[in-house]
Amino acid sequence: MGTSGVGKTVQDVMHKGAACVGENESLRRAAEMMRDMSVGSLPICGEDDRLKGIITDRDIVVKCCAEGKNLDTTTAGELARGLVWVDAHTSVEEALQKMEQHQIKRLPVIDNHRIVGMVSESDLAKELPDSKLAEFVHRVYAPA
Repeated sequence: MGTSGVGKTVQDVMHKGAACVGENESLRRAAEMMRDMSVGSLPICGEDDRLKGIITDRDIVVKCCAEGKNLDTTTAGELARGLVWVDAHTSVEEALQKMEQHQIKRLPVIDNHRIVGMVSESDLAKELPDSKLAEFVHRVYAPA
């Protein structure tokens, strides 16, 4: 697998330059952005350019489509969930602990109060030895 991740920070392993969907934009727009960028989640930013939450493709399907809501009138902000994030200078180990604690697979990365990237389980997994990776996967995917 990868190295131990010792000494590395989230900014060393994150995907830089995450695009936000606006909190007042429709879920159809969010889905189009996900499709065009080949991603499964987007940070949601307010008009003040601050992080308001995160939305996943699954959120759109389960909380909008399956509930019979309109993709064109339901906004990303209505489905904003969990304001869990990490600072760009957070260690890889601390980010893993936060993901395990909240059982999440993606984290927005903040620097100077602005989103600068996203870090995923796969980004962090590359930095883990096999034994630590197995433990992480078990904790993140364990039933709540």
